[in-house]
Amino acid sequence: MGDLEAYLERHEVWHRFVDKSETVHTADASEATGIDLHMITKNLVSRTSEGEYALLVLAGDRRVNLKAAARALGAKNVRLVAFERASGISGYPSGGTPSVGHRTPMRVVIDSEVAEMETFYCGGGSTERLLEMRAEDVIRLTDAIVAPISKDG
Repeated sequence: MGDLEAYLERHEVWHRFVDKSETVHTADASEATGIDLHMITKNLVSRTSEGEYALLVLAGDRRVNLKAAARALGAKNVRLVAFERASGISGYPSGGTPSVGHRTPMRVVIDSEVAEMETFYCGGGSTERLLEMRAEDVIRLTDAIVAPISKDG
């Protein structure tokens, strides 16, 4: 059992893994699985101007609004971390980053649209699977901030 699976079991969280071909981007994951792109989240590792890491969670068919994310975090600004560095921070490869269970503690901001979903799909710890979770569990486990941080894609 991997670290992510152990984390989910330890916290008694309902979840379901979906195997797929190797993908990095949400649009490709949607095509590979037939799951609506809006239901697959982008989990973007970012860093505030104060040096704090944060994970921004938004629907795959949306773009992140970094100014709104900074407001939600109470920061001057927020920048996305490069793919090459993000995996070292989260502990997972880009395209496989889940919404919970990261190597480096991060504040989590979930877009309001995603928070309203019963379940959504995120990276499943590898680029070859997705993880379905309940939005309420992610919010509870991460003490997430819920805020409107996305704009039309």
